[in-house]
Amino acid sequence: MISLSFLCHSAMKPSCRIMRSIRKSTLFGFSPVKIHNGSAKKGNLSKFCVNFEQKSQYHTYPGRVLGFGSVLSDTQKAFKVPNWSFGQSGVVSRSFSTRGGCVIAGIESKGRDFSTSVETRVNENNFERIYVQGGVNVKPLVVERIDKDENVVGEEQSRIEVATDENVEGVDEQAKVLSSEREFSDIEKEAWRLLRESVVTYCGSPVGTVAANDPNDKLPLNYDQVFIRDFVPSALAFLLKGEGEIVRNFLLHTLQLQSWEKTVDCYSPGQGLMPASFKVRTVPLDENKFEEVLDPDFGESAIGRVAPVDSGLWWIILLRAYGKITGDYGLQERVDVQTGLKMILNLCLTDGFDMFPSLLVTDGSCMIDRRMGIHGHPLEIQALFYSALRCSREMLAVNDGSKNLVRAINNRLSALSFHIREYYWVDMRKMNEIYRYKTEEYSTEATNKFNIYPDQIPLWLMDWIPEEGGYFIGNLQPAHMDFRFFTLGNLWSIVSSLGTPKQNEAILNLVEAKWDDLVGHMPLKICYPALEYEEWRIITGSDPKNTPWSYHNGGSWPTLLWQFTLACIKMGRTEVAEKAVALAEKRLQADRWPEYYDTRTGKFIGKQSRLHQTWTIAGFLTTKMLVQNPEKAALLFWEEDYELLEICVCALSKSGRKKCSRGAAKSQILV
Repeated sequence: MISLSFLCHSAMKPSCRIMRSIRKSTLFGFSPVKIHNGSAKKGNLSKFCVNFEQKSQYHTYPGRVLGFGSVLSDTQKAFKVPNWSFGQSGVVSRSFSTRGGCVIAGIESKGRDFSTSVETRVNENNFERIYVQGGVNVKPLVVERIDKDENVVGEEQSRIEVATDENVEGVDEQAKVLSSEREFSDIEKEAWRLLRESVVTYCGSPVGTVAANDPNDKLPLNYDQVFIRDFVPSALAFLLKGEGEIVRNFLLHTLQLQSWEKTVDCYSPGQGLMPASFKVRTVPLDENKFEEVLDPDFGESAIGRVAPVDSGLWWIILLRAYGKITGDYGLQERVDVQTGLKMILNLCLTDGFDMFPSLLVTDGSCMIDRRMGIHGHPLEIQALFYSALRCSREMLAVNDGSKNLVRAINNRLSALSFHIREYYWVDMRKMNEIYRYKTEEYSTEATNKFNIYPDQIPLWLMDWIPEEGGYFIGNLQPAHMDFRFFTLGNLWSIVSSLGTPKQNEAILNLVEAKWDDLVGHMPLKICYPALEYEEWRIITGSDPKNTPWSYHNGGSWPTLLWQFTLACIKMGRTEVAEKAVALAEKRLQADRWPEYYDTRTGKFIGKQSRLHQTWTIAGFLTTKMLVQNPEKAALLFWEEDYELLEICVCALSKSGRKKCSRGAAKSQILV
């Protein structure tokens, strides 16, 4: 038998003991491990997993508590973690693997019994001193393995549970019930083969998929990394097929990476920031030993050094999808997951100078990660932000400690939905209203609240917008409206019900009416139209990759197909999605699954497009499964929440305002 004791080594001088035991919770739901006097090799540990019960005890001191290492040795020497400075290196490592996930990420308390909330299980002030306000240069928390006295076997058995294969596979089996058996076509079989070949393992457990797995690519740059946004369609494909282990591991590992110190030129961004991507690296140690480590990128290595704003939003959306599809709600109830969720929300909901409920970001902070003139309040970020807030509203444990956060979420949801529906929407009626705007209005009752000049309306739009369609513009700032059609933001406005039912229908009407422009030979345009000539030179900085009708500048991206399918199924127009799927199916396999297509109609493979692009493959598979089983799509989208329409912070204001502008729009919103 073994006993497990927790030690936290800090580079700072230890102060008082903060937490005395975990009789009411585990430490973030998992425990990093250091083994002494052990003779276990990686293969011998492949079926070992432990769950900590109420009686486990540990001691800890102030500092960041997340840092793990695993050493692979040719001999049977002890596992040992090197004394690295994680605060400076930005690299996280972990210990040995198990059948159902590595010990560190896989260990959790009995979900619903021990981690239904943060505040009721852990003293909130002390907990945040460890997890949120930890210092730099903190050595890893470790668990020592020592020999156990035979006389206390019974007590230790109550503390440790050895998980069998049957225990670990329980969640996956539950998800497989949802998956109907059918014969895959040849293209689907190839897609599944390529998707599985792209899987990245860490300590023997799957943790994600690389962005692209092109065997002929001599210079992969960062395409050999696991991106949070890129993994989402892969995760959904695995979940819909009943394989939840890789998604669970991914969620937990990226959660661990969230808390590492992130520094660019001696400045660190907010605590809740999620990495854009991570890479599994093998680090050589002494005496023929090697260690696997996770090396995250928070934007400090990215082109342009832009923080990935959308990573945390996608992580929240995927966390909800995992629970909905697998039924494993215990994961989102864990203390560490609840805390990570709150950190992301606190970062997004932080008060600032902005007067609008929309999220203010820099250029290149989402899927369009190069300079494309989307700085400010881009629609894509607002739609994902709204979706993440709705997810959090469902998943947050509501108690005295979280009620203020829940109230802030409700208020932000209500204000954001009104703001986008009222000010971002354009159709023929709205275009005519903007065309007749008066400017320089100084009044709380002004019609032209953002002082938009009618001459900003581009000539192409007047002839392009159909009578029966409409869409949400790409961006809105004082005296500026970006009238480009951005596909991802509009699709997620449908999926999340950010738009009204009438607006959602109008978006799909526009796509059908402008099929040749937005779909063409390959679905779907990332934006329309492309920036050309002097406009391209000024806005993109003469970016040679974002030339007109290429890449982010009007390129066609097959990965958008699964989101388009989800939106069509929600609106009861599956036949429109099937039409787009048929187009993609004709070319993707023959073209070797490109990242994107070029030209106005998407006829040519992108000039710098990677082949065997994973989210192209996974997006196609997810699309096929959703079309074959449209009832599963209901697990991934939201219906209109009419309660949000009744929430208005104006009612709490003492400013003496007699009229709320929201009332005038309510009749339209309820249509």
